[in-house]
Amino acid sequence: MGKNYRRTDPSGTSMEEAHIQLPFLRETLIFLALAGVLMPVLRRYRVNQILGFLAAGAVLGPYGLLQWAGQLPWLANITFLSIEGIRALGELGVIFLMFSIGLELSAERLWALRRWVFGAGSAQVLVSAALIGAAALWFGNTMQASVVLGLVLALSSTAVVMQLMTDRQMFDQPLGQATFSVLMLQDLAVVPILLLIGVLASGNEVSLPSLAGSVLLKSVGAIVLITLLGRFVIRPLFRSLSEQQQPATFLALTLLSTLGIASLTAYAGLSMALGAFLAGLLLAETEFRHEVEVVIDPFKSLLLGLFFMSVGMQIDLRALLAEPLMIPLSVAGLFLLKGGVLAVVLRIGGHSWGRAIEGGLLMGQGGEFAFIVTGYALASGLFEQELVQFILLVVSLSMFATPLVARAARMAGDALARRAPEMPLHEASPEALSGHVIIVGFGRIGQLLAGVLTAEGVRYVAIENDVSQSTRHHALGEPVYFGDVRRPELLQRVHASRAAAIVLTMNHPESAVQAAAAISRAFPGIPLLARAHDEAHARELRSAGASMVMPEALEAALQLSAFVLHASGIEGERAERAISSERESRLSAARQTQ
Repeated sequence: MGKNYRRTDPSGTSMEEAHIQLPFLRETLIFLALAGVLMPVLRRYRVNQILGFLAAGAVLGPYGLLQWAGQLPWLANITFLSIEGIRALGELGVIFLMFSIGLELSAERLWALRRWVFGAGSAQVLVSAALIGAAALWFGNTMQASVVLGLVLALSSTAVVMQLMTDRQMFDQPLGQATFSVLMLQDLAVVPILLLIGVLASGNEVSLPSLAGSVLLKSVGAIVLITLLGRFVIRPLFRSLSEQQQPATFLALTLLSTLGIASLTAYAGLSMALGAFLAGLLLAETEFRHEVEVVIDPFKSLLLGLFFMSVGMQIDLRALLAEPLMIPLSVAGLFLLKGGVLAVVLRIGGHSWGRAIEGGLLMGQGGEFAFIVTGYALASGLFEQELVQFILLVVSLSMFATPLVARAARMAGDALARRAPEMPLHEASPEALSGHVIIVGFGRIGQLLAGVLTAEGVRYVAIENDVSQSTRHHALGEPVYFGDVRRPELLQRVHASRAAAIVLTMNHPESAVQAAAAISRAFPGIPLLARAHDEAHARELRSAGASMVMPEALEAALQLSAFVLHASGIEGERAERAISSERESRLSAARQTQ
């Protein structure tokens, strides 16, 4: 009775010791507390989250406030003493970033803007890479390091530019379409760059044709393997397990697909980031694409925050003080070089000089991909530590400066723009989807409505939570996606804020009421039309926020009544008046009960 027992796990370690031995617990708690405060504040004041986490990492990292911990010991309690655990988790953020890029790059998007993607985008990347690489070589870097530097710094920050374009509602404008196209090509270029770094890091003396052949062979092999795996394993798994309508199962399968394919490419000697990109590309063409985006977004945002914070922790601001002239000039030179190249490309494409300069400077910064590559290049011996620190500072400062530079570029563009209107792009950007109709539920009524809209030239997107239905219609090339619209994030993926109307044609009455309530809260200004099973269901839908409700039973009864009147000898016009009067009376009564 008086013995003192200790709880132990199967290995013999006490539970108290296991708690104490949990690695990086303090750093994890600091990050979670910081994320819980920082992310809402950044979102509220429309500050890019990447910039916020970079700044937080620089301030709270080993080169920030910790320098004064000797005079103020309490600073050690709110700063990161070690970045190893944060960096390990942050690398998962890179994997999910590449997975998200793959999801965005569907074949439909690439084909719609093919001339701008492969024409303007390729010209911008190749010319910028050549000029930056030549400058790096002139400053004494090796040929391999110069090639990598040129390619990496030729890419812009997708996250920063996309947020600025969203805030300015640029996707419907010609300049926005062209900029978006160049960003897509840059995202595509990530894969061959990663492969090229692997070949360069191997140290083998190979000729350029052999190098290109090796990169091409690895790329083709990886794509074929992942495609076969996706077609015969991943897609069937998604379709079979999604029928259970279990969000946890869908989440687990998404994480398994992402990390599993990334692990396969790593096992084959390629990067995990490449595998994650291919996994996203694989799911981009399926009916699960938007649901996967919604599921993965919280993980991506949190883990990317970890990644950029770990990058910020590696930035030694003392290096800026050591090079007070060279680093600012390098940032300015990066903007001017990349901005000038893209401005010329945009001008050749038909934009005015004012808009071309605006677009060029908007994308003149370095991108988040530079943070990924510098770590790979440092580990493989292509870069020295001093060069890595220099790149981190230049890219970070260029991203910090982008909002201010973009505002100044817009003012300059307005001043320089010619009076002639912008040349419209011939391809329609998928991001410019507006005035469309969103059909929720793709049963017999949803399909009938889709047929009418298609015949009249009205674009639509359908959301269906029945896997077999969404799979069958998506395979026929129809814009039908799997998902649950009770989560407003899914509707945001199909641009509900720019839709002409949202129509509920769902079979399940309770789900329709829940969907109407969620949609009316998230998109109060968009007309919400709903099909009801009967008048009682119609009242519930109107209470939930539906703009207009049509009871299905009422219409069936009215149509039957019309046939009965005709059979009874009532004239056509008189019968129609009677039916119309009864319809209006019933609908008015339903409205008055609200």
